[in-house]
Amino acid sequence: MSYASEVKNELTHLTVHRSNAKAELMALIRMNGSVVLWNHHLTLNVQTENPSIAKRIYSLMLEFYHVQTNIIVRKRMKLEKNNIYIVQIQQHASEILSDIGILSSHGLSESVPKSILNNDARMRSYLRGAFLAGGSVNNPKTSRYHLEIYSLYENHNEMIAKMMNHYHLHAKTTSRRSGYITYLKEAERIAEFLQLIGATNSMLKFEDIRIVRDMSNSVNRLVNCENANMNKVADASTRQIANIQFIQKTVGLKQLPKKLQNVAIARMTHQEVSLKQLGQIVAGGPISKSGVNHRLRKINKYAENLRNNYQEIANAKK
Repeated sequence: MSYASEVKNELTHLTVHRSNAKAELMALIRMNGSVVLWNHHLTLNVQTENPSIAKRIYSLMLEFYHVQTNIIVRKRMKLEKNNIYIVQIQQHASEILSDIGILSSHGLSESVPKSILNNDARMRSYLRGAFLAGGSVNNPKTSRYHLEIYSLYENHNEMIAKMMNHYHLHAKTTSRRSGYITYLKEAERIAEFLQLIGATNSMLKFEDIRIVRDMSNSVNRLVNCENANMNKVADASTRQIANIQFIQKTVGLKQLPKKLQNVAIARMTHQEVSLKQLGQIVAGGPISKSGVNHRLRKINKYAENLRNNYQEIANAKK
């Protein structure tokens, strides 16, 4: 079972106060419902691929409207695994749609009633229904955090974003294929949204995985940084030793000032130690790390000038 399915499964078993549960049903019907004319009567079909959501819709329908409700199971074509579950209401469909604010004298409405927007508990229930109907969330173990809710209508999508941002979730919207999505990218905001709609256990699992993952990433960054520093130190040490050997083979270390001689000899003798350690063992020391580094830069500069001189002599002979 995917993480998104685990979240939805938890939500379908959530007990909601009756005065707020209708808002959840409203979102489920608005986003997954369709109306067909059958024998001169409107028939309401609410479709989902999740059997737990189908049972949830069925239970809410019976609780609020006491009408004959059927669940139809259809096999998907093209050998796909998931079934399609259709909750069907053949009687009083128009009355139900009017009661939940989807059908009016002007036709189908894309707007969410103010009774939802002005009530915190109902707004949370509506967002829960919207997520059950068109939501998905990435497994927090993956490389990126992402939660989204898909809607067919732009106006409705904007209202979902508005409701989410009422809770300062920084939700954003964009178009997607034949519809629109409201989405979250920040891990903290996704966890807050899951808590908001009642998926507490899923939120705790999300946070546990996220904390472990973030800690692992931090450790990896520190290790990479340490490795990079070690490589940098090793490269610098190799360059220093090569320059000291060049000076020794050409003009001899005695050509260097005494202080530079001491550092050069100490570096040749202790090639793998750090600058700080080198400062403790150099003759005439101890010397600070910056002092050692300053003298090694002078040695490098001396070797560079020496090479240039030899190169000029070689070029002149040609």
